[in-house]
Amino acid sequence: QVHLVESGGGLVQAGGSLRLSCVASGRTFTITSMAWFRQAPGKERESVAALTWIDYTTYYSDPVKGRFTISRDSAEDTLYLQMNDLKPEDTALYFCAASRLIVHRPLRGDDYNYWGQGTQVTVSS
Repeated sequence: QVHLVESGGGLVQAGGSLRLSCVASGRTFTITSMAWFRQAPGKERESVAALTWIDYTTYYSDPVKGRFTISRDSAEDTLYLQMNDLKPEDTALYFCAASRLIVHRPLRGDDYNYWGQGTQVTVSS
């Protein structure tokens, strides 16, 4: 079992930045990939970014390309999401996810086994 805890959310003005963190604990040696997803009120969950553990390949959804950066601290089993130039449409509950299997579709939520509780990001205009 892997346990995920997100932090770093908050209220920020448009154009500002936030850095989200996700600390993994438990059987972290089984993790193959991790990712960030988000869900705004009344909307479906959508992918944000993903990172494969073995080769550090990164993937981004189109709305965040060029503004968000996903990274990992392997020593601390921590996943980060640096979010710059935030927009009101980035407002959502952000979730961290991890997979213990080979992920063929890094930006698909179905490929992930473990999920955190989420951290709220609110961007004011």
